[in-house]
Amino acid sequence: MPTRIRPGRIALACAVALPLTACAAGSPVEVETVADQTSASCGLFFDDFDYTGPDDPALRGQGWNVRSWPGGPGVPGASWDADNISFAEESGDSLLRLTSTTDGTPAGTSQAELTFGEEKFHEGTYAAKVKFSDAPVSGQDGDTVLQTFYTITPLAYDNDPAYSELDFEYLPNSGWGAPAEAMYLTSYHTYQRDPWVADNTSDVVNRSFDGWRDLVVQVTDGVVRYYVDTHLVAEHSGKYYPSSPMSINFNQWFVDMSGHTGGPSTYVQDVDWVYHQQGESVAPEEVNRRVGAQRDAGVSRVDGVALGGTC
Repeated sequence: MPTRIRPGRIALACAVALPLTACAAGSPVEVETVADQTSASCGLFFDDFDYTGPDDPALRGQGWNVRSWPGGPGVPGASWDADNISFAEESGDSLLRLTSTTDGTPAGTSQAELTFGEEKFHEGTYAAKVKFSDAPVSGQDGDTVLQTFYTITPLAYDNDPAYSELDFEYLPNSGWGAPAEAMYLTSYHTYQRDPWVADNTSDVVNRSFDGWRDLVVQVTDGVVRYYVDTHLVAEHSGKYYPSSPMSINFNQWFVDMSGHTGGPSTYVQDVDWVYHQQGESVAPEEVNRRVGAQRDAGVSRVDGVALGGTC
């Protein structure tokens, strides 16, 4: 359960996270510590994305993988490039940045994904603060780009009953039959790869979600509840309730090449933070309060989640 204390906030961090002897002796600017297994971090996962780049050892140490291997989803033949994952700072906040580019051809299409390397998140509350973009940062608009926050269990075989997936998927330029901007809230029971047959349920909100959005999904007591900016937008249950532990992930990819015009177009999706509380239904407003408390205490990342729910 590594906890990283950010520079400039040592006094408050000492008060909430470190033994008094460490504070009295004069704490170093940055402290790595291991939380007690009975502490408040038990069952908590939080990441403020305070990293230097995709090769930062701390990124892998926290459990993240930067995708560089081929395959779906997205345009067949497109690449997933590690350099498409970067970290920026805006108004004092560190951000995860996913950058995806296309020139309208598979060979000229480069997508972005950050995945967690272990399926250990199951019941509880998942949340992230994500900045969706309706327009590219460069080039012509119109591509069927997809911007996401999702959890997933690998599919062992077609129609695997142990498969689970929960999705926030934003299409700023139509796609999948949506006439314009649309957010898909989707829960999977399972699927078949080829031919594609999905056993899922989905709600669609047809409007723009451009800008910063607070995304929360509660997975408790047999019900999955999706929230955007504290508003309940979808509720699923029955066989669509996750049956297995999942990983936490973000990606940005292109559904197809149908909307492209002109030269290369580049799209950006930002993520301010990600949060999970194991085994507890946390209201969206309370998520924001707890995340704020972590940041005020100078904590960049915590992982107190253990597979099976024991700390």
